Amino acid sequence: MVGFLLPATFLLAENKVNLDSLNEKICGSPELIDQMCDKQLSKEDCRKLLEGCQEYLEKKREEIESDISKTQQEKKTLKNQIDSLDQKIKNLNYQIYQSNLGVKSLGFQIGDTESSIERTSEKIGEQKEKIGLILRAVYQEDQKTIWEILLSSDTLSDFFDNLVYLETLNTKNQELLTQIQDLKSYLEEQKTALEEETEGLKNLIIIREIQKKENSQVKKDREHYLGLTEAEYQKQLQEKEGIVKKAAEIRARIFELIGVAEAPTFGEAYEIAKYVESLTGIRPAFLLAVLQQESAIGKNVGQCYLSNSETGAGVIIKSGKVLSGVMKPTRDVGPFLIITKELGRDPYATPVSCPMSYGWGGAMGPAQFIPSTWMIYRDRLKAITGKPGDPWNIKDAFLASALYLTDYGAKERTYNGEWKAAMIYFSGTSRRTSYNGYGFYGDNVIEIAVQYQRELEILEKTK
Repeated sequence: MVGFLLPATFLLAENKVNLDSLNEKICGSPELIDQMCDKQLSKEDCRKLLEGCQEYLEKKREEIESDISKTQQEKKTLKNQIDSLDQKIKNLNYQIYQSNLGVKSLGFQIGDTESSIERTSEKIGEQKEKIGLILRAVYQEDQKTIWEILLSSDTLSDFFDNLVYLETLNTKNQELLTQIQDLKSYLEEQKTALEEETEGLKNLIIIREIQKKENSQVKKDREHYLGLTEAEYQKQLQEKEGIVKKAAEIRARIFELIGVAEAPTFGEAYEIAKYVESLTGIRPAFLLAVLQQESAIGKNVGQCYLSNSETGAGVIIKSGKVLSGVMKPTRDVGPFLIITKELGRDPYATPVSCPMSYGWGGAMGPAQFIPSTWMIYRDRLKAITGKPGDPWNIKDAFLASALYLTDYGAKERTYNGEWKAAMIYFSGTSRRTSYNGYGFYGDNVIEIAVQYQRELEILEKTK
């Protein structure tokens, strides 16, 4: 086949991917990539395309982040502010493109694993059928008496051949049983891999939603600044420097949290964070940043009740719609029943997070702990507070989050320690790659923490 051109000038030579021709129009277009992967490329070449685009976008992001850093060091003018926002919007667009690619790539992995699970299950079924045939043959032979076997054998040699046949059947039976055990072990490994891939896909979808939300806010900020003159912009900068006025605004701002009836003000949340700092050593600005990020995630997934402790199914609180996967029965339902019983709560009328399109829900309160993880910190909370920890109580949720984060390095109060702890809090891993896209979560938490630190310093100056 002669090489031909696709839209966005993407070159295919005999339907093979030419990675040198990658550009933003291709890598930033999920529709074009879907078209190519579904109709023109093999699965292997589609994966090469996804990986190539991930690398291309990562390089472009690094270039933009370098430009943003330079712009931030320049004089504060309206033009520089708008330029900085333009760069940030472009950077967020690249991150969203990367997340889209990651979602598609993980979709491939999940499909492969599901197919492998199906094939392994079929093999186990085939081996069981073979064992059934052998057992029936052995059973039929066992029903014969020694005299019946002797009489049915023409010669003594036939009699011994029959004994050898039975021994062979028994040996074959043992071999098949061993094969089934091996297949079952492999099947469990595949199921574990599928669960990890599904959890990864859920996390990536969450990351993408946070990126889209931030992108939308930055665009609004840009529109605001486009409507200003240079004089108006400089006047706003001067007004922001009014410490007393600024402190009052910060203190009164609502600090939104998921899973609580009445959200505290930022000033109230800061006082709780300072109390937790005295117990754990965690930096208040960092703790508030993590909880703010979790709150944003919680708002996206909604709120549910558990309705079936056997299956983990539940309902959406507002609509009553039945959902599967509200809570993982083998991991979280048991601990959840223990937690709610200890607190005197109705387990079927206590709000937890809803599942996304993949994975499980079941996270509790402002800190969004799943029940099995909360149980790990239950005794430590009780030792500190003298009472059972309540995931839906703001103070207890703040304290549990701080204990978790300090266990994974946040107590060091360094960039790397806090970034790593935030990543583990979100996904259980601190790996940063262009392929899992998780690095955005840690970066965003640190960025929020920097902003909060500036605001907290203003609060302290006015005391």
